[in-house]
Amino acid sequence: MTTIRTVAIGLLAASALAGSALAQDNADNKLKVGVMLTLSGPAAVLGEQARDGFMLAVEDMGGKLGGLETEVVTVDDELKPDVAANKARELVERDGADFVVGPIFSNILQAIAKPVTDGGAFLISPNAGTSNFAGAECNKNLFVSSYQNDQVHEVLGKYAQDQGYGRVFLMAPNYQAGKDALAGFKHSYKGEVVGELYTPLGQLDFSGELAQIAAMQPDAVYTFMPGGMGVNLVKQYRQAGLETIPFLSAFTVDETTLPAQKDAAVGFFGGANWAPDMDNEKSKAFVAAYEAKYGSVPGTYAMQAYDAAQMIDAAIKAAGGDLSAKDALRDGLQAADFTSLRGDFKIGPNHYPIQDFYLVKVAKRDDGKYQTEIETKIFDDYADNYAKDCKMN
Repeated sequence: MTTIRTVAIGLLAASALAGSALAQDNADNKLKVGVMLTLSGPAAVLGEQARDGFMLAVEDMGGKLGGLETEVVTVDDELKPDVAANKARELVERDGADFVVGPIFSNILQAIAKPVTDGGAFLISPNAGTSNFAGAECNKNLFVSSYQNDQVHEVLGKYAQDQGYGRVFLMAPNYQAGKDALAGFKHSYKGEVVGELYTPLGQLDFSGELAQIAAMQPDAVYTFMPGGMGVNLVKQYRQAGLETIPFLSAFTVDETTLPAQKDAAVGFFGGANWAPDMDNEKSKAFVAAYEAKYGSVPGTYAMQAYDAAQMIDAAIKAAGGDLSAKDALRDGLQAADFTSLRGDFKIGPNHYPIQDFYLVKVAKRDDGKYQTEIETKIFDDYADNYAKDCKMN
């Protein structure tokens, strides 16, 4: 059974109001935020990091976003588009969410964008950033606090190109983010792609694919395998004795997978818009607070969700606390008047970020925990390639 957990924050009354909350027209001026993430199954750790990052931000702001008493309703999308679409409608129409924050996976974003925005709420994605919503299908009430899916993968494409890897094998799950991943890599990489595989979403046994890699002996492998898929792939890659072939990836070796991958991932490269060793005071404070509260190292999922809360906070303040002032809230989201944990950050004309991107490398810390660390900056103030196609209405 799906569980819906409501977290009451601040002075918000515990009793729920009957009927559609939309009919209240925010007369009580209390903020409701729906958080829709994948919180079950092998990919749950991704959603848990985003949830925890968002809730830490709310806590850091005294339980209020934009100075308003805030209620957060957290929902598991179960990684099922039809389930997610129905729950998105409920968040807006039944629960009266002013903002919905989510999801993790791009197929879920495509399922919930219309019901959330058509229902009158703002949707802020703390992770998924599909190319269609960055370009021709951009939406005035959809904002992204993470990236456009291609961009992180472009980091590794450029790195592979700069390293002179002439033959590369590519692999990703068969859904929109996987397709965006490999498209992003190839945008920056001009060498030969000797193999390009799309595996079923959720696949955990990669023996067949690894046999192909061993036979082809490429100069490098590039993959996007988030969550449990990445855990298994990295372990099996080492077990197959393929570590002499450089392993490049995005969202495959990160803070959500490293606790399970452990030494198998050390030295493997990734791409990111942030890492836990980011050298700014706000980021350092965030990492320390997150580790103290949750006992694990935060990854980009947590950071981007923290910034999503900051976006909401800044937008409400810009609107003078008036949740009915949709144009002012939208302008506030666009202005993004806050200090991002990642440093350089602004919202582009398609409502996707313009930011820096880095090559990161997995390291084992002195305390025995694992994290990614910034190796070098690859892109500076980088806007996505689809913004030119966005004609915002």
